[in-house]
Formats: sequence, structure tokens, C-alpha cells
Amino acid sequence: MTQDATPAGHDCIFCAIVAGRAEASVVHEDDTVVAFMDLAPVTRGHLLVVPRTHAVGLEDLDRATGAHVWSVGHDLARALRRSTLRCEGINVLVCDGEVAFQTVFHLHLHVIPRYAGDGWTLVPDTVERERSLLDGDARAVRDALASPG
Repeated sequence: MTQDATPAGHDCIFCAIVAGRAEASVVHEDDTVVAFMDLAPVTRGHLLVVPRTHAVGLEDLDRATGAHVWSVGHDLARALRRSTLRCEGINVLVCDGEVAFQTVFHLHLHVIPRYAGDGWTLVPDTVERERSLLDGDARAVRDALASPG
């Protein structure tokens, strides 16, 4: 488990929602996930897709559940575009870890409808990186992919 791991059900609001012990405006549920409206939305229609099994971050999530979370998020993005909310774009986002802005430590996929002039921005301060440094980073990721565990 990741460093911030909390055992399922121990003060985890998403575990409480999944178990029906806390209120949520649910738009989809199945045996693997529950999707509901974000209580503090970035924009109108902001949804969260939450696995029923407690997983703090991506490291704690099995592949099949992760694939299903993404698949449901994809379906919800399609539904948002077709809905009367009339969004003009979609952001799909996972915040994995406190430094990545995760505030609820139960993995969740944000499906955020976007509207012209909605005021929410993702504007990174980027600088082009040298090829040799990119190659070194690529090698580090390849090495990690090849190692067991």
C-alpha cells in the first residue's frame, strides 16, 4: 500500500458512500465502481468514479479495476457531452498522492465537463527538456517496467 494508505472504512468518505453510509448523488454503480457528483465541483456536472474496493492510489489498484474505472469514466464523459449540461470539452484527471493534489485518499477519477470561460485552468510552467535528459528519464521508466514487483 502507498504511504498514506488508510484501511477501508476507517474515516474514508468514499468507502462510506460506496457502502451507502453517506449521501451522494449517484449517476452510475455496478459491482466494481460507484460514480457520483463531486460535492465541491470545479464546474457544473463534475463527476467522480470511485472503485468499491479501497485503494489509496494507482499503486494499490489492480489492473482490472483500474481499466473499469477508466471505462466508466469514458462512458460518463460521453454522457456529459450528450446531456443537457451542454459542455464543450472534458478533462479526465487522477490525482495520485498529496503532492499531486489528492485530498481524499481513496483513488478516484475526476470527469470534469468544461465550458468556455468557466474559469478553471491547468497552466503549467513548462520548459523544454534536453533530449539526453529525456532519454535518461525514459531509460529509468523502462528499467522500472522490466523489474518485478
